Amino acid sequence: MKLSIKDIQQAHERIAPYIHRTPVLESRALNKIIGCELFFKAENLQKIGAFKARGGCNAVFSMDEASLQKGVITHSSGNHGAALAWAAALRGAPCTVVMPENAPVVKIAAVEGYGANIVLCEPTMAAREAMVAKLVTEQGSTLVHPFDNDIIIAGQGTAAIEMLDQVEGSLDIMIAPIGGGGLLAGTAIATKALAKNTQVIGAEPAQANDAWLGFNSGTRLPEFSPNTICDGLRATVGVRNFEIITQQVDDILLCSEERVVEAMRLIWTRLKVICEPSCAVPLAIIMDQPEQFQGKRVGIILTGGNIDLDNLPW
Repeated sequence: MKLSIKDIQQAHERIAPYIHRTPVLESRALNKIIGCELFFKAENLQKIGAFKARGGCNAVFSMDEASLQKGVITHSSGNHGAALAWAAALRGAPCTVVMPENAPVVKIAAVEGYGANIVLCEPTMAAREAMVAKLVTEQGSTLVHPFDNDIIIAGQGTAAIEMLDQVEGSLDIMIAPIGGGGLLAGTAIATKALAKNTQVIGAEPAQANDAWLGFNSGTRLPEFSPNTICDGLRATVGVRNFEIITQQVDDILLCSEERVVEAMRLIWTRLKVICEPSCAVPLAIIMDQPEQFQGKRVGIILTGGNIDLDNLPW
């Protein structure tokens, strides 16, 4: 059965007692600089510091007690691992997270802080998946895939439901960054069901453009080697995510690494909130292609604020 708005609404009901209903931030000064009206859904202020708390919480609270006894397992560069560890701890279940060796130190520390058992591996998707498969066989844990998973997609889509309720009047465009595609897929389903005239756009770094290439060719790239500071967007887009995105997303736009840093600085200085590089990609695509956004009302999901303050990109 295909994922629908009903699944996302049910997910929202399920997770509402545990997550934050994050605010929508605005800045007149930033609107003037950029040339359009911007609304930022501040998921960097979410539990565990990222929107991934929504999907992780939905997955864990969808499981019965018997399934939880052997614990949950996933692979993650950070935020999904922290989200799953946090949600598993709420239900007293063990959690294992396979992380790439090049994951930011701050994210490894966060996952550990939420009580997960961390296993490091080579920084490739193949190595991550192979290690998870090995551990699932050994432990009998339930795999909660970070993005190629209907329950995760439904959880991530709840941010868009909230945002559409919080912003007065309609949005012309809704933008979410894309790595594995869980957030963009969930956002597209929610937005197209609740705000039919709102365009949905994916934002991707040019140096991690597998989703853009697949979207424009109609064929998903199963293997890709990204080279971007946006560590949260280095995953290759998932199979079910790609299917939803090709059907319901209007476009995917790219931005440069330099523009990501510039956008990040603007968010820090104008909105007065911390965001990580992945989080700044939607604003960066607007800055790189301003003519597509001039005078429009644009919703942006600010995805996360987990960054190593001793290793900033400027």
